[in-house]
Amino acid sequence: MYNEAFWHLLTTLVETSTIKIDRPKGSAHPRYPDFIYPLDYGYLSGTISGDGNGIDVWLGSLPERHISAILITVDLTKRDSEIKLLIGCTPQEQQAILAIHNRWPATQSALLVEH
Repeated sequence: MYNEAFWHLLTTLVETSTIKIDRPKGSAHPRYPDFIYPLDYGYLSGTISGDGNGIDVWLGSLPERHISAILITVDLTKRDSEIKLLIGCTPQEQQAILAIHNRWPATQSALLVEH
């Protein structure tokens, strides 16, 4: 079921926040150096997610900075669940990000919810 209020409030949150990219496209993960970020990854400054840090953001290649989708993740290693915003992502980028979060199905999984 599509919930217009949810997407409106999430869009307002993005529009009133600064996107901080702390893991640029092509950079290695700080704890897993074999993992290279295929897109810019960061967070919304001044927000709080389920892990106590800012809401995570994947930034795609589209010039429009609209929310394309969200990921709902669960990670047994970290013992957490969060949402990650996909902003300006093409359908191919959305699928690539989903695949990244489903690489370790025994401990981590994600669902993609398109806007």
